[in-house]
Amino acid sequence: MESVTDWLTLWKELSQLQTRSFERERMEKAEDFWKENARKFDKEAKLRWAVRDSSRDFLVRKLKGHPGSTLLDIGAGTGNWSLLAARHAGSVSALDPSPAMRDILREKIKREQVKNIRILDGAWPGYAGEAGVHDYVLASHSMYGVEDFHAFVTQMNRTARKGCILVLRALFANTPMAVACEQVLGQPYYCPSFQVAYNALLAMDIYPDVVMESRGGWKAWSHDTLDQALGDVKNRLNLWEDNSQDAFLMKTLKTHLRKEDGKWRWPPGSRSALIHWRPL
Repeated sequence: MESVTDWLTLWKELSQLQTRSFERERMEKAEDFWKENARKFDKEAKLRWAVRDSSRDFLVRKLKGHPGSTLLDIGAGTGNWSLLAARHAGSVSALDPSPAMRDILREKIKREQVKNIRILDGAWPGYAGEAGVHDYVLASHSMYGVEDFHAFVTQMNRTARKGCILVLRALFANTPMAVACEQVLGQPYYCPSFQVAYNALLAMDIYPDVVMESRGGWKAWSHDTLDQALGDVKNRLNLWEDNSQDAFLMKTLKTHLRKEDGKWRWPPGSRSALIHWRPL
């Protein structure tokens, strides 16, 4: 009989794995990693936001249905969610630890003459006590680097009056990364994801509703060479100095990737999912 997965522990292990995969790049950057990447991040987010999606529609409906509500945006980044919410909420608190991200949000607030957003400098859940209570608490793709998922969610419950909302990547099954993870890690996930979060919430006796994005996946990865693709996979799986899996991983890449316009292109790997529940 199959053993039961400890989903909270799996979240922690995957968060640690993802952090290690970023360490080499981060070590070469300034103290604020996003200083050189914030505008690229904002540009990519703008492209995604050019297409309507069900997660944003859900938030707008929720705020319109409860006029004057307050919202805390955890890991607000360059502020797309905060700016969207500000059009329909009484007030928004945008929390982010990155000065570069907050600076871009300030530019947008000034340009769009928004009056009901306050910017907070900090990271969740450590900042939770100073954020104050809000009607809704939102965290969109901002929880992956937090190892203690239980603490992250518990602070959301303590801070929200009416609703808690998480937006995460939902990883597709049978992708090359899933195949690689099954071989190397014994399970199909290379990073924290909707699947792990949802089951972790159930383990916490939280029974949430889900809005699954219906417009397809995020932009697929691509590499100039198969060797670059292999290096990317090894970095994500913390195999940088371990060649024992190279033959299997290269075979997997040759099977699943396609050469198009001079690039080795991956199949789509994920889409977004929104999880929401009433605070306990």
